[in-house]
Amino acid sequence: MPRINLLPWREQERKVRRREFMVAAGGAVIASIVLIGVGKLLYAGWTDSQLEKNNILKKEIVKLDSQIADIQDLENRKQRLVARMEIIEKLQRSRPEIVHVFEEIVRTLPDGVYLTGVKQTDKKFKFEGVAQSSTRVSSFMRNIDGSEWLRNPELEVVQTGKDKTPGSNFTLYAQQISNAGSNDEAGKGKGKPGAKVMASRGAR
Repeated sequence: MPRINLLPWREQERKVRRREFMVAAGGAVIASIVLIGVGKLLYAGWTDSQLEKNNILKKEIVKLDSQIADIQDLENRKQRLVARMEIIEKLQRSRPEIVHVFEEIVRTLPDGVYLTGVKQTDKKFKFEGVAQSSTRVSSFMRNIDGSEWLRNPELEVVQTGKDKTPGSNFTLYAQQISNAGSNDEAGKGKGKPGAKVMASRGAR
């Protein structure tokens, strides 16, 4: 006699498949939640790490800005010191010039001319003096024009002597030639300035 299964096997199979689906769906949901949580944790870790790196970079930038400011300040100090050193060096080089210039003034003074005043403004000299004649003043200007330390003589005033002063009063300008760094022996052997100094003083 054949056996007949009267149980609702199809319904049971559906229940089994439904349970398996629910289990699979639940596992997928749990896996998704876990993955999302892990992703959030990783993202938060990366964000915190990047923020920390950014803070470190900001601190380093602040340090670099401070160092750059210090370097600029040092550079400005260096430039000021270099400028001062150049001025000092220029003064050191030009210090013996005034000696040569005064020697040259004495050498350029012709006989019959003596000075009553000498004024220097930067590189410009103003000579005030008395000459026996205008010819003597012209000789003085020619001597200045041919000098190694003076140039560009300009005559401003020639007046006949007042208050019974013999000769003519004159005012003359000349430019100093800068020969800084030249041989200190320059100008030696060109006459004896002492004699003209004494002559000028005697004329006064």
